[in-house]
Amino acid sequence: MAPKAQKSPKGKKRGQEKKGKKKAKQLTLVAEEEEPMNMESMGHPEIYPLVLTTKTQEIFNCRVDEDMTDEQTYKLIKKEDILADLQNRAAVSDFHPVKKIVREYPGDELLLVYDKDFKYGLNFYLIGTEEGKENFLKTPEVPEEQEETREYVQEEVFVYKPPVSKPWVSLGSEKEIEEESVKESKKRVTYMISRKRSEFGAPVTFSDQNASSIKDGYIECASYSDKNYTLTQVEKDVSLQVIPEVKGTSTQTKWTFPKNATTQYYPREFSEEEKEALGQSKSLADFLNNVSTSVEIALQQNEIMDIFLDDWKNLAEEESTFGDKTDTHLKEYQSFTDLHSTMEKMITCVSWHPTIYGLIVVSVAVRLSFEERVQFSGKLLLQPSLILFWSFSDPIHPQLMLESPDDIFCFEFCPSDPNIIAGGCINGQIVLWDITAHADRIENIKAGGSRSKKATLKPMFLLEPDSNKEAMYIRHCAVSSIENGHRKVITDIHWLPDSFEINRMGSVFENRSGINCQLVTCSADCTICFWDIRPQKPPSTAAAPTTGTGTGTGTPTNNTNSHQPAAEKKKEDTIEIPFDVPSTFLHLDLSWKPLTRIKLSKGETNLDHCPTKLSLGEDPLLCKIQGTSSMHVLLKDKILNQIKILKSAEINPFHSLDTGLANILKPIDDFCTKFFVGTEEGEVIYTDWKMERDSETGRFMAKKPVNLYTVHDGAVHTVQRSPFYNDIILTIGGWNVAIWKEEVMTGPLLQTCCAPKRYTAGHWSLTRPGVFYIGREDGYVDIWDLLEKTHEPTQSQNICITMITYIKPWTFSSKQQFIAIADYYGTLHILEIPWTLSHPSFNEVASVNYYFEREVKHLEYVYQRKLIRDEEKKEMALELVKKKAKVFQKTKELMEAELRLEYENHVELEKAVLFNLGLGRVTEKVSYLDVM
Repeated sequence: MAPKAQKSPKGKKRGQEKKGKKKAKQLTLVAEEEEPMNMESMGHPEIYPLVLTTKTQEIFNCRVDEDMTDEQTYKLIKKEDILADLQNRAAVSDFHPVKKIVREYPGDELLLVYDKDFKYGLNFYLIGTEEGKENFLKTPEVPEEQEETREYVQEEVFVYKPPVSKPWVSLGSEKEIEEESVKESKKRVTYMISRKRSEFGAPVTFSDQNASSIKDGYIECASYSDKNYTLTQVEKDVSLQVIPEVKGTSTQTKWTFPKNATTQYYPREFSEEEKEALGQSKSLADFLNNVSTSVEIALQQNEIMDIFLDDWKNLAEEESTFGDKTDTHLKEYQSFTDLHSTMEKMITCVSWHPTIYGLIVVSVAVRLSFEERVQFSGKLLLQPSLILFWSFSDPIHPQLMLESPDDIFCFEFCPSDPNIIAGGCINGQIVLWDITAHADRIENIKAGGSRSKKATLKPMFLLEPDSNKEAMYIRHCAVSSIENGHRKVITDIHWLPDSFEINRMGSVFENRSGINCQLVTCSADCTICFWDIRPQKPPSTAAAPTTGTGTGTGTPTNNTNSHQPAAEKKKEDTIEIPFDVPSTFLHLDLSWKPLTRIKLSKGETNLDHCPTKLSLGEDPLLCKIQGTSSMHVLLKDKILNQIKILKSAEINPFHSLDTGLANILKPIDDFCTKFFVGTEEGEVIYTDWKMERDSETGRFMAKKPVNLYTVHDGAVHTVQRSPFYNDIILTIGGWNVAIWKEEVMTGPLLQTCCAPKRYTAGHWSLTRPGVFYIGREDGYVDIWDLLEKTHEPTQSQNICITMITYIKPWTFSSKQQFIAIADYYGTLHILEIPWTLSHPSFNEVASVNYYFEREVKHLEYVYQRKLIRDEEKKEMALELVKKKAKVFQKTKELMEAELRLEYENHVELEKAVLFNLGLGRVTEKVSYLDVM
C-alpha cells in the first residue's frame, strides 16, 4: 500500500507565514517608534549618518565619484522627493531611519553631505536643522596653501593671556589640607665634614699590579649599595596642592624615562637680501678657506676608522682578535706514522702527556680478526706489542716504546704520577709501566736538537745507531694474573680518584695515602673489575725484611711458619731481576688479582651484558687539568713541582706500597656509587657497583641495574662526562649520539637521528661546553655546537680516507688548542682547533646549562602526558569490557522475544511481497512457535 499524502506540513507553512507577517509588522512599528541615530555624543546633534545604496544614489542624483566628488561634497534635496520615496519604498527606503526628522523639518530642502572619510561612520549624513545647514553652507572653502598660511598667521598673531585671579571661595578643603600636611616632630641633625688645609693638594702614590693575573686585563670598580647605610622607607605621606603657576627648567642630564614626542615647527630661513650679503662677505670666505683642510682630513679619517667606536669597551676584547674568526675548520698541524713495524697496525688509544708539552702517546694493535690472529699467532710472537711516545720535535722516531705481552687496546696515565701508566691487553691482562728512570729523556726534548739535525743531513736508515734504538724499549714492571683476571679483551680502563677508595663489597672509604691506588676495567667477558695496586694484606712484623718483593700473604702463627719468609727471601735472591725493570710493582707481577668483580646480569636469563665503556665520575686528568688554560698551567706547574720535590728527596710514594691496605678506614657517607656503562648491544646502563647480600644464598652479589635504555643501534664506544657539568654524559654508538643527565630516568636529553655513516669515536670539547667532536667510519669528523644547532652537526670535515678510531683534544695555552685524531691505518693526525671552536662565547656555560634544564622539563612533560594517555587507554578498555558484559547479560526470555519479533516482521514482509506480485493469498497467520 502506498503511503497517504500528509497535509499537515502545508498548514504549518501557512501558519509560519502568518506569524512572520505579524512579526514584520511589529518590527516595522518598533522601527518607526525608535529614535534616529545622531552625533550628539560627538557634539553635533544636528547630524544624522545614513547609508545610501547605489539605487538611492541614482534616484536622487548623488552618485559617488560622479555627482559627489572632492570638490562637490554636498547636495540640497527637496523634502517632497524624500517623502515620495518613503511612500513608494516604505521601509526599504534608505531615508527610513530619519523619517521622523524629514517630516518635522521646517524648510523645503534638506542638506545631504558625502562623508568620504567616514568621519561619522557611514558614507553620507543628513543635516536635520536649518541652523546647521546655514553654518555648513557659510563655511568658505579655502585652498590648502591658504589654510597653511592662515594657520601660520594665526600662530604668529597668538597672544598669551595670563590667567586672571579670582577671589577665594572656601569649601572646606583647607581643613583637609591641614590634616594631611606633614610637620616636623624632631629636630634635624646637622653634619659637618671638614679637612685640614694642609692636606689639600697632597701627593698621591700609585702601585703596580700584574695585569695578566686579572681576568680580561682590567679592573672594574662598579658602584654598589652599602647595606649598613641603606634606610628603607616603609611608609610616606605626601600632600599636593594644584597651583596655577608653572615653572620650566632644563639641565644637561640623562633622561631616565624617555617618551615618544614630536614637535612641528617652521624653519627660520634667510631672506634674499641676507643671502646676497652673506655670499659677498669676505669673513665667511676666509673662514671656509681656513677650515676646509681640517674638514677634508676629518672626512678621510672617518672613512678609514669608526670615530664612534668605544675604545675602552674593546680594550678587553683585544685578545679575541687573535686568528681569523671566519675560519672554522680544523687545520692540519702534524702527523705521525710508525715506519719501523713490518705488519699493518691501527691506533687503538691516544693520550696526551699530562705535563710535557708536545708529547703524545698512542697504543697500536695489529689489524687482524680473531681467526687471522689464531692463524698468524707464531708470527705475532715475533712482533712486539708497543705503546709509542711521539714528540712534536721528531715526527719520525718515537721517543719511548713500552713493551707489553700483547696488543694494548686502552691505557691511562696515573693522575698522581704521570710516570706510572696502566694498560689493558687484548688477552685480558693489565700491564703497569714505570718510566721514572726515563723521565729526563722525554722532559729534555727540544725542537731543533741533534736528532733533528741528523734527520736533515742523513738518510732515514742512518738516523740513529742500533744502541739508541734498543735503549728506547722499556719493559713492563707488572702484569696481572692470567687465571684470575679478564678472559677477553679489556675495552676500557680508568684510575679511581685519589679522594676515595673502595673495599671488596664496593663500600666507599677515605683514601689516606693521597695517591691513586685503584683501577677499574671492563672487558668483553661481561665483567667489570676493580683493582688495587697495593698488597691485599700487610706483611708480618715477625718476618724478616725483604727486598720489596713480598706479597704479604699473612702473619706467622707457629715456629714452622716463622721460617717461611727467610725461605722466600732466599728463593727471591736466586731470581735475577733485569736491570732495566723497576721493582715498583714487582709484588703484583703474575699474581695480581681483582679486588672485586661485577657482572651485569640480564635478569631472568643466564646471559650477561657485555660492557664496552664506563664512566664512574669525573675524569681526574680531564676535569682537574683541562678546565681552563690558566688552571691547566697552574695545575701542571703544581704536578711538576711535586715531581721535583720527590726526585730531590729520592722518595716515590709508589715504592712504599708494602704497607698494604689499612684495616681501619673512615667511610664516606652519601657517596654516589652509581655509574654509566655502555654495552656491545648499544644499551646504556645506569647501575651501582656496591654489592648487596642475596636473600636466598646469603652471598654478596651485584645489584640489578637501576635503569636500562636501548638507544644506540650499535656498540657503544664513548661514555664520557662533560668537563663542565659532572652530571651530563655523552654516549656515542652505532649511527647516533645521545646526551644524558644523571638521576633523570625518563630518557636522554638529546638523541640524534641516524647519521649517513657509522660513528666510531667521540670526545667533548675542553673549553666550550656545547661543542663535541665525533669521528665516522668514512674519515669525516662531525663538529656539533648545541648553541647553533641541536638536530644536525654544524660542520663536517674530512680528515682521512679510512675509519677514525680515536679522538683526543688537548689545551696548550689560551691561544692554541690541538686535537689528535687516529685512523685505522695507524696514522695520527694532529690538527689545530680554530678560534671559534676553542673560545666560548659570553655566558656560554649558563646558556648550555639552561638548554639542558629545559630539555629535562620537556622530558617530564612528555612522561606525564604518557601517563595520562595510559590512564585514558585503561578507561576506554574498561568501558569496552562493560559494554560487552551488558550484551551478554540479556536474559533468555528477552532474547526469545527479540527473535520472535524479528521472525514475525520477516513473515509479514514476505506476505506483502507475494501479495504485490499476485502470487500470494490471505492465509492464516503462521506463528513463530509452530515453526520452531
